[in-house]
Amino acid sequence: QVRVVESGGGLVQNGDSLRLSCTASGETRCVSAMDWYRQAPGKERVLVAGITNEDTIVYADFTKGRFTISRDDRKSTWYLQMNSLNPEDTAVYFCRARASVPQNFCIATYGDYWGQGTQVTVSS
Repeated sequence: QVRVVESGGGLVQNGDSLRLSCTASGETRCVSAMDWYRQAPGKERVLVAGITNEDTIVYADFTKGRFTISRDDRKSTWYLQMNSLNPEDTAVYFCRARASVPQNFCIATYGDYWGQGTQVTVSS
């Protein structure tokens, strides 16, 4: 199994920056990709950014070059650097670990693992 824990959220002002962290534990060797999602009040959870072990990266259009996803394999930690935040970025941010490394020892771990989320609030 894989456990993921987000951190780094908080209350910031319009235009500020935050760096979110997502740290995985357990069978991290089976994690093939990590995605950041967010869910604003009354709205669906949407993809913000994702990165694979091969460093294939995707961003949602609304990030508009403001957000950067990265990873530190030695720490089993993924980051989401968010700059030029605005009130529309207010949401709970979640990370999702995708365990799908094609190795026999990972088969029992296959699946998606979500964290509990970290709140980001941007005041105007």
